[in-house]
Amino acid sequence: MRYDWILFDADDTLFHFDAFTGLKRMFAAFGVNFDEQAFAHYQTQNQPLWVAYQNGDISAEELRHRRFEEWAGRLAVTTQHLNETFMNTMVEVCTLLPGASELVASLEDKARLGIITNGFASMQQARLQRAGWEQAFSPLVVSEEVGVAKPHTGIFDHALNLMGNPERSRVLMVGDNPHSDILGGLNAGLHTCWLNTQGKPAPEGITPHHEVTSLGQLKEWLLGA
Repeated sequence: MRYDWILFDADDTLFHFDAFTGLKRMFAAFGVNFDEQAFAHYQTQNQPLWVAYQNGDISAEELRHRRFEEWAGRLAVTTQHLNETFMNTMVEVCTLLPGASELVASLEDKARLGIITNGFASMQQARLQRAGWEQAFSPLVVSEEVGVAKPHTGIFDHALNLMGNPERSRVLMVGDNPHSDILGGLNAGLHTCWLNTQGKPAPEGITPHHEVTSLGQLKEWLLGA
């Protein structure tokens, strides 16, 4: 194993983040039929907010409020209530990506594992517990708690400080998002591996050290490295 540490993104790297299923279940409790058209409209508001959050233009609190502001008005509830309900629902519907369980089990005694996520803190530990991974990942670094999000180097520096500042070339960052996970890892001086399940071309100016199409392929590469 050429790496002492492997850092993972969480959503759509280890965990399948099915926002549509979560929102559909959440809004059903309010008597709303949240269909694909409603989800598409939600995403026109939600996705730009995440980009702004990753760029440091808005805070996590502002993101949470603005993405549900329209629905809060319709349902006469607070955006805080909708966010809390959504987070709890996402924990319930969360599943592991194919190969995630086998990958983590194979790596636990060969390298130290951590997570750096731009997701919200309220659901991270609960998902690890559901997966039986309470002891598998340390540190668990959440942008909401650090105050900066990937790809900002500050969140990587924070994680590396918690890790005892290992040699950065011995640390691998694995993630599905080239703009946050891979660019962030590169800027922090880490080795990077892009989980590119859809076979997309790499964005201009972002060149990961490695690229895999599945967690099974990542396992084979790491154990053979």
